[in-house]
Amino acid sequence: MFERISPERAGISSENILYFIKELEKYQLNTHSLILAKGNNIISETYYAPFHKDFKHRLYSVSKSFVSVALGLLIEDGKVSLDDKFIKFFPEYITEDECDEFLAEMTIRDALRMETCNDRPIDWFHRFTDDRTKLYFETKNTYIPGTLFYYDSPASYMMNVIVEKITGKPFLEFMKDRFLREIGFSEDSYCLKCPGGYSFGDSGVMCSARDLLTFARFVMNGGTWEGKRYMNEEYLKEASSYQVANSLYDIFSHSTLGYGYQIWQAPDGGFAFLGMGDQLAICDRKRDFIMIINSDNQGSTNSKFIIYHSLYEDIIEKLGEPLAEDPDAYNELLQYESTRRLNGLGDAKYSPAAEKISGRTYTLSENPMGIKTIRFEFDSNGGTIYYLNAQGCKAIGFGWGENVFQTFPQTGYSDMIAGAPCPGNTYECAASGGWLEEKKLHIKVQAIDKYFGTLHMAFSFKDSRIVVKMEKVAEAFFEEYQGIALGETEENPF
Repeated sequence: MFERISPERAGISSENILYFIKELEKYQLNTHSLILAKGNNIISETYYAPFHKDFKHRLYSVSKSFVSVALGLLIEDGKVSLDDKFIKFFPEYITEDECDEFLAEMTIRDALRMETCNDRPIDWFHRFTDDRTKLYFETKNTYIPGTLFYYDSPASYMMNVIVEKITGKPFLEFMKDRFLREIGFSEDSYCLKCPGGYSFGDSGVMCSARDLLTFARFVMNGGTWEGKRYMNEEYLKEASSYQVANSLYDIFSHSTLGYGYQIWQAPDGGFAFLGMGDQLAICDRKRDFIMIINSDNQGSTNSKFIIYHSLYEDIIEKLGEPLAEDPDAYNELLQYESTRRLNGLGDAKYSPAAEKISGRTYTLSENPMGIKTIRFEFDSNGGTIYYLNAQGCKAIGFGWGENVFQTFPQTGYSDMIAGAPCPGNTYECAASGGWLEEKKLHIKVQAIDKYFGTLHMAFSFKDSRIVVKMEKVAEAFFEEYQGIALGETEENPF
């Protein structure tokens, strides 16, 4: 399927590839996997432990591009038309007489192009609904469809529902039956579900980085694989081409170059699949190049700029004719790729305050987190924070600048059904710590499970008192870890 070759054979130096990898790391991006491919050849493949080549990583909104292709198969089969009215497929929820004029007018093409009639997100995670599909028809519509771009994720989910209503099977299984299985996509890939039973098609695809590379190459190939055609080229060409303007601002960025059918446009006529947290497949047709990256940079305002800028400046624009082999540089690249680990806080300064605080218990006043007491234990390698909240006694271990991998102690978060509490369910996580100042401790917790997110905890110590601040960047969990608390220990440790 994909052969590993030296970058030199693909027309770029191993030194350039190594520089690019280090450049992303320099900005403390939380990268999980990275693949660079020219044609059917992989020129670099890196996994940041504990992530590995078989890890089924959540793709977030890259899932939308899968749904688009699934819908394209049904259009090819004549079971759906781009001009079909959207509500045609939901008679059990609404009829044309019952809905407003905007929704009645909306077509499948409008939904694919994100030119829908709804300009407001539907916060179904916090509605605790037993049927996400139903919520779509309970939202007031404000746009004339087919006019302006608005990123309507719920409409993408609804298109997945259309696919599953017609095929009678999960959309990813439908795609496996049609072509994914034959082109080497992982059999154990899957998609999370939404309340109501349909797939979480706008965000829940779980597959490996190589699976995503395979899918991107299939779209780049126009529906063929190793000479065999699995899908009509016409739809894929339309879907991955400029269909609608998606920005009113004349500023270059990853999200201003235009939009196709659930597929973003990229520089030089390329295209991209984009997901929250920087799940990216950037496809450059001109140079027959694909970059795959899985990350968790949720909350960052500049991570995509860093990735795009570095990729085009350091890699894509330097691709050319094959170069002379450079075994030493290539072996250095291979060695570096093989030793990557998920980043922690990095620079972890020592503070003499650690020795004075270690072992002390702080009693907190009433606070949004519901935490009653906190105790710290430190040693030369890191430490552990012990705390009491509504679920009982909890503990999180961390290393100084290095991750400690463990199970996050809070239980009951979603599992296979997104947004639905699952009693006893836990997430794997990584935690690292460091001193921001002499008396200011920072602990960073990264959820690395079916769901990704980051929890930042800051503890500032003054005489016998403590101020605790917690902030989370996560879709619908770590909810109990947000806010500020004040507390005090029995005597002044300083």
